[in-house]
Amino acid sequence: MKPSAVKLIETKREIIFENWLKETEENRKEDKFENISDYVYTSTNKEFVEIILNSLSGSGELFDEHFSQFTEGLIQVGWPLSYLTTGLQTFRKVIFDTLSDDGEPAKKDIEVYYEVSIWVDQIVNILVNEYSGSWENTVFLQKMALKELSAPLIPVFENISVMPLIGTIDTERAKLIMENLLNGVIDHRSEVVLIDITGVPVVDTMVANHIIQASEAVRLVGATCILVGIRPEIAQTIVNLGIDLTKFPTKNTLKKGIETALEITNKKIVAL
Repeated sequence: MKPSAVKLIETKREIIFENWLKETEENRKEDKFENISDYVYTSTNKEFVEIILNSLSGSGELFDEHFSQFTEGLIQVGWPLSYLTTGLQTFRKVIFDTLSDDGEPAKKDIEVYYEVSIWVDQIVNILVNEYSGSWENTVFLQKMALKELSAPLIPVFENISVMPLIGTIDTERAKLIMENLLNGVIDHRSEVVLIDITGVPVVDTMVANHIIQASEAVRLVGATCILVGIRPEIAQTIVNLGIDLTKFPTKNTLKKGIETALEITNKKIVAL
């Protein structure tokens, strides 16, 4: 921004600051801020406008760092993007309204308004990039967490593990199931793995083929795979599709599957 515009804004700094706080208090009435205390909301507003005004006299890199830290903090605690975007637009309006009362010539006003618009637009661009990057990172982390939770291999007894499957199984998830199965068999030294499909709504040819491939892979690393949770409608679908599941044991409940697994590993549960 040109020195003349910066000087003009600096002379009105306190007025701009107070007017901006008054304007932003109107947004306090919105439902999305109902769980935010008055103190937190007011202190956040003050920090927000101070960062913006300080950017006039500070370096661009320092402003980028401070503004990124500020927005990152708001993102982490769940403040909406609209707070920042509305705040910046309000800030632009406050500057225009404040400088309009300055009595400067019209030509100079237009130049200052142009400089301010560019200045605020640059801040908006930084803000959008910051939010986009944080949002994409959050979505990526959530996606990875869901993947890890979508196909866990759980050791239930010595040498016996269970993989409960819930939801639709697509090609990407099938690869994850295969990977978790093989790694889990080695890590837990599993001799028997039970794949529980009670929570799988539909078993079609593709899903069945994925399960067969997974069981074959488990067999190749020296373990036995038992398919459990086969409901009557799933059994009927498998038969109608002509899917061959005779290569590995199947049980209709997890309980029966565990009993079979205990027999295979020469174990049994005794009452005390």
